[in-house]
Amino acid sequence: MKNRLLFLGPPGAGKGTQAARICDSNGMKHLSTGDLLRSEVAAGSELGKEAEAVMNRGELVSDQLVLAIVESQMKALSGEGWLLDGFPRTVPQAEALEPLLNELKQPIEAVVLLELDDAVLITRMLSRGRADDNEDVIRNRLEVYRDKTAPLISYYQNKGLLISVPAQGSVEEITERICKVLD
Repeated sequence: MKNRLLFLGPPGAGKGTQAARICDSNGMKHLSTGDLLRSEVAAGSELGKEAEAVMNRGELVSDQLVLAIVESQMKALSGEGWLLDGFPRTVPQAEALEPLLNELKQPIEAVVLLELDDAVLITRMLSRGRADDNEDVIRNRLEVYRDKTAPLISYYQNKGLLISVPAQGSVEEITERICKVLD
């Protein structure tokens, strides 16, 4: 099974849920950039202090800083499998990540795109009951995804790494589909 993965897909497609399941069942490290940032902050590392200052101002952490945090985590992995979730989000981030992974001799083996219709995404996200999940906010998040993240689809497609997986059905069915395409 491929074990250096990247998950892509719109908000609400189930990336976090599926990433956790795939990692748990295959002994891979789940590298969620949100979690990585929080753990660096909690650890009080230099990178964490820098990230905390930016986040406390309500700003987005720079690509450079996120990349540095991803790099420090990757170097600590010592060859075990990993799944990147939430990074890269843009083509420039992907272009910056690639030489780092090549240097570590850990290139991405597959990019899993979880695909789901907007109507289903919106329904799914509204049912989560999060305070920030109202229909306008969700539609805006989908728009931002299409604008910033969707170009990664053709980027990775052109590299022959993209695998599309329908993200409809039960959590178990989706996990099964992902495992099948990664074998």
